[in-house]
Amino acid sequence: MRSNPPALLVGFVLLAAVSTYVLPAGRFDRRQDAATGRTVVVPGSYHSVPANPVGPFQALVAIPRGLANGASLIFLVFIAGGAFSVVDRTGALRAAVEWLADRLQNRERLIIPISCAVFALGGAVEGMYEEIIALVPVLLVLTRRVGFDAVTALGMSVGAASVGSGFSPINPFGVGIAQRLAELPLMSGWPFRVAVLMPALAIWTWGTLRHAVRTRTAPALPLGEDHVSIEWRHLFALLAMAMSFVVLTVGVVRFAWDLEQMSALFFAMAVVVGVASGLGIGGTTDAFLDGCRSMTYAALVLGVARSIFVVLDDGKVVDTIVNALVTPLARFPVMVFAAGVSAVQAILTLPVPSSSGRAALTMPILVPLADLLGLSRQVLVAATQYWSSLVASLVPTDGALMAMLALAGVPYKEWLRFALPISLALMALALAALAAAIVLNVQ
Repeated sequence: MRSNPPALLVGFVLLAAVSTYVLPAGRFDRRQDAATGRTVVVPGSYHSVPANPVGPFQALVAIPRGLANGASLIFLVFIAGGAFSVVDRTGALRAAVEWLADRLQNRERLIIPISCAVFALGGAVEGMYEEIIALVPVLLVLTRRVGFDAVTALGMSVGAASVGSGFSPINPFGVGIAQRLAELPLMSGWPFRVAVLMPALAIWTWGTLRHAVRTRTAPALPLGEDHVSIEWRHLFALLAMAMSFVVLTVGVVRFAWDLEQMSALFFAMAVVVGVASGLGIGGTTDAFLDGCRSMTYAALVLGVARSIFVVLDDGKVVDTIVNALVTPLARFPVMVFAAGVSAVQAILTLPVPSSSGRAALTMPILVPLADLLGLSRQVLVAATQYWSSLVASLVPTDGALMAMLALAGVPYKEWLRFALPISLALMALALAALAAAIVLNVQ
């Protein structure tokens, strides 16, 4: 029986509503952090508040509220999907896939390490994740063209990006915000992080390649048949797409771009590519709208996933969960504390999917505890980072993951069967890295 992402997520929404009857309501006081511009919790301020259980009808109302809450991300998915549909309508993506397959004839396995490296770089530099949703159809064309399955397409893209993001030395949404809240210089400690990122990426690439080889079938289209040559308009479209990602990276890292600026960039790319490649206004509009329509399922899945947090927040139990998980860590020795921080951050991906949101919730509490125990703040930042991105690419409450699985036609159980063993190996590597960082006193 195939998994049903929307039904699964609605089930989690209802489960979240039930938890508001079981868990005590509580809140932290909050303040505005000048360094990050974000609202953060005040350590030691947790207190009980009147219960506000979420009833069945309120839980259903939370679904459209979740769609509204995630509007910026949902529109990014629509617009990015439309933009890549315009590029595809020019024939550029098909031509590029043909060209790559021809050049790698009898060496198709190289597609996997190359793709893993590219997407890991995107994850490391700008936290690439949700943007991959619009690329799933293109990746499926590439992998099927050389006989690899849909799981391989996801492994070498979203999986590799998660590894790059989780072990990144500079990810502005994960490392950057956590370092600011820990009052550390941005990008500090990068040599150690890079030294851990390299073997982590190697492990994920090896696991993806192993799966691809074991499940490989005959290519969807034999080489040499129905060949498409690359024309100038294809080259222009591909160059515009590549330049858009360069601008996106600079915008996120240098100018702190958010989802709205990303959407504007993809929209501009669609217009420029469509008009310059000869599609005309009408053809560009039709291609863009077709791409938006193809993203509807993914966008709805993202919105329903957001509803889980809406229900927990309405029920005033998010802070209760955070307090219950974080407070006991103060009783443990340094290494156990660091491992516990990794576990807590991983668990918090369920109620709080945003990495920056988790940092704003937990870092103000964890930093004083780390200082008290003598744990380097740099190691603390690494502990908050390593496991959470890996777990986010495994849990069924992650809307982006479920959207990509739905687009690729991959059942959740099948993805879990592939990704879980590799992720467990990477979690073990992360613990070893934390132990080494404590011994070396990485600052």
